[in-house]
Amino acid sequence: MQSIAQREKNNSLLWEISGNGLQQPSYLFGTIHMICKEDFLLSEMLQQKFNSSKQVYLELDMDDPQLQATMMQHMQLKGTETLKNKLGEINFKKLDSFLQKEMNMNLVMFDKFKPMMVMSLLAQRLPSCATIESYEMNFVKMASEQKKELLGLEKVEDQLGVFDAIPDSLEIRSIMNIVNDFDTHRKEFTRMSIIYKSQDLDALYQLMVESPEMMDSQELLLDRRNRNWIPIMEPAMKKASTFFAVGAGHLAGSQGVLELLRKQGYKVKAIQ
Repeated sequence: MQSIAQREKNNSLLWEISGNGLQQPSYLFGTIHMICKEDFLLSEMLQQKFNSSKQVYLELDMDDPQLQATMMQHMQLKGTETLKNKLGEINFKKLDSFLQKEMNMNLVMFDKFKPMMVMSLLAQRLPSCATIESYEMNFVKMASEQKKELLGLEKVEDQLGVFDAIPDSLEIRSIMNIVNDFDTHRKEFTRMSIIYKSQDLDALYQLMVESPEMMDSQELLLDRRNRNWIPIMEPAMKKASTFFAVGAGHLAGSQGVLELLRKQGYKVKAIQ
């Protein structure tokens, strides 16, 4: 009954994790990876819980000096493979003219990169505002200022390996969907930001799993990663009060981080 009652109140981005032998509570916050500056909010309560924690975990260890180099290395195509071959002539031309118009870039620059590189470029254009904020980058800065250890729940090669497991054809279809109907995708991003600000985790989760960008790969992109994080979170919480911040879409659902923690015997309480 308690589990059901807790599940009904998924209207919070910030959660306290306690019980199951923990000496002190830890905290879990759901982020959105990009948001317009005017919609960005670091509440006083959020800052307070961050400040009281001894260590910080993001999805990736974002202060790792090798992070960018490793990321670029894993995003490159092998051997004689090219993005042009994967896209085909018609899609390549259409995507090239879109990038030139929207970002003043030529697609040739990315011909030796995997489709996910282009996907991440397109994602950066979805917010229709001049300045973008990132919760993750703010947490990196705060951890550095407070001299807190910053760690990752997964390695960058594991995160990018998830996309390698998704067929190129699905990724390309998703890319071309954005190019062919950019305005609709931009509206969807705005809708996602509104739902995020309302802190309705269930609605956000539903939007994510139904999105074409999920590419029928919920098990790979969300569920399996959530399950892999729990054995890393548990010893971290036992060691010290920990602040975890992951994409808010990972929190809700039967395989979401909140429900997985409850199944392990932890008390998970929303903080308003």
